[in-house]
Amino acid sequence: MEKNYLENNSLTLIGKITDDKTFSHEIYSEKFYTVNVSVPRLSGNADLIPVTISERLFKDSDLTIGRNIKVEGQFRSYNSYEKEKNRLILTVFAKSIEFIEDEIDNIESTQGIATNEVELIGYICKPPIYRQTPFGREIADILLAVNRIYGKSDYLPCIAWGRNAKFAENNLNVGDKAKITGRFQSREYIKKNGEVEEKKIAYEISLSGIEKIEEKVEVQD
Repeated sequence: MEKNYLENNSLTLIGKITDDKTFSHEIYSEKFYTVNVSVPRLSGNADLIPVTISERLFKDSDLTIGRNIKVEGQFRSYNSYEKEKNRLILTVFAKSIEFIEDEIDNIESTQGIATNEVELIGYICKPPIYRQTPFGREIADILLAVNRIYGKSDYLPCIAWGRNAKFAENNLNVGDKAKITGRFQSREYIKKNGEVEEKKIAYEISLSGIEKIEEKVEVQD
């Protein structure tokens, strides 16, 4: 089991704050707030990413709509009990933040700095689900358990494409250790409940690379 948990789960985002902060939770008199950050893609679209930030990292006037922010942190998950149901909440947990005064209208304005980069090391906790789209594109859904301190783990959904999807199907089994790189993406979908349609947002890591890590077996004398 890894001891350096920061190396298991690292993330960098650069984007624009899109709404006012909302209260998230409080631990030992330390309050945490959530803001949505719009992070540009190369395609010209953007991902809308929830970021959880401690009150100790900002002043009240800092988190204003339209301000550019750089976040260093981790991709986290936790369970929320709502309406008699457990719901998995996914968020970026900020370890540090920096405000960028120059406008970020497109990806080039960051001068080569990665605007959305995630690296995870964890364990496969469900068999990868491989499928093909109607247009023949290969996809694999992966759920990765990433260790955290105090015996906790984050359960993080990932999606692989093309060769990475095929690799996941053929080489990854429950319990295998893997290193994943990619970006944190948001995806809108419509959930139907009878006659009612509700717009939802799903969050996941879109993979750019995946590597199976062979763990050394210690031999005792």
